[in-house]
Amino acid sequence: MKILIVSDAWEPQVNGVVRTLKMTRAELQRMGHEVEILSPQGFRSMPCPTYPEIALALTTRAEVGRRIRAIDPDCLHIATEGPLGWLARSFAIREGWPFTTAYHSRFPEYVHARIGLPTRWSYALLRRFHNAARATVAPTPAIVDDLKARGFTGARLWSRGVNLSLFSPEGERMERGSAPLFLYVGRIAVEKQVHKFLELDLPGEKWVAGEGPELPRLKARFPQVRWIGVLDGQALASVYRTADVMVFPSVTDTFGLVMAESMACGTPVAAYPVPGPIDVVGKDSPGGVLDTDLRAACLAAMLKPRDAVRRHAEQFNWEAATRQFEQALAPRRAQALVPPVVGGVQVPGGSA
Repeated sequence: MKILIVSDAWEPQVNGVVRTLKMTRAELQRMGHEVEILSPQGFRSMPCPTYPEIALALTTRAEVGRRIRAIDPDCLHIATEGPLGWLARSFAIREGWPFTTAYHSRFPEYVHARIGLPTRWSYALLRRFHNAARATVAPTPAIVDDLKARGFTGARLWSRGVNLSLFSPEGERMERGSAPLFLYVGRIAVEKQVHKFLELDLPGEKWVAGEGPELPRLKARFPQVRWIGVLDGQALASVYRTADVMVFPSVTDTFGLVMAESMACGTPVAAYPVPGPIDVVGKDSPGGVLDTDLRAACLAAMLKPRDAVRRHAEQFNWEAATRQFEQALAPRRAQALVPPVVGGVQVPGGSA
């Protein structure tokens, strides 16, 4: 099949949504599908307020529709609720095209943390967006259940994977001292609660990898912390391996891909017992420790055997996750569902 993914989040951004879409595209292509991405690249754009790394496309429904028609996909997936997502949704509804959507971020909680907008208002808007779709895929069972309870009619599971070759216990490490090392990886923004980690009375060092609007304030407040910026690929895997514990203080993430990546490198996770960590790390888990007392979770996580942490992460694989994504798609044409015949044998996952 030819699959079009419309996303307001794409390169050159470095975040969990972009990594998820890139890995999913690669797996879909390996399965025999053709995958196109419609992103802000190629449109005039403006920086997103409070999140300038994200470019917001400045365009029209007619232009988005023209580009979608030119691609002529068998399946349309709208990955984000930004300007391109709303315009693609409007086009699809007007043309009678089926489509699917994804719920990547707990946007209502993010907005509430930043400007105090009641979450019920944001959820009402998101229900309108997603309930027009044939399915809305979300990354964990807890998030799927939460969406259903809030009136999202098509919520279903699309889990996540980890590049287990890249993120592994074997490989380079960064120079460090002998004292314990606690690490945070991710966006430095108010909804991520990075300050909750930095305020903890912990032995040893604290490192932070990432950028965001809270960075200047937190750097000034915590000058003793090592700030190492945005990392990707081998450099990111190296910093995970170097740490003794990866601390995840957010209570608003839908999944938290950094937790799975850290565990794949053998580094246990300390987090609060909330959706995201509950599904990725788990309670009473070899992968880390969840506790309402984050300091206690950090100290207890140091005792986790790193080989057991790695084994726990191996449950997250992109092939299985991408099969879930593929099965949720809503083809426009019946023939898109028919596997191709190659050498007299029908090949699953192909297009007609």
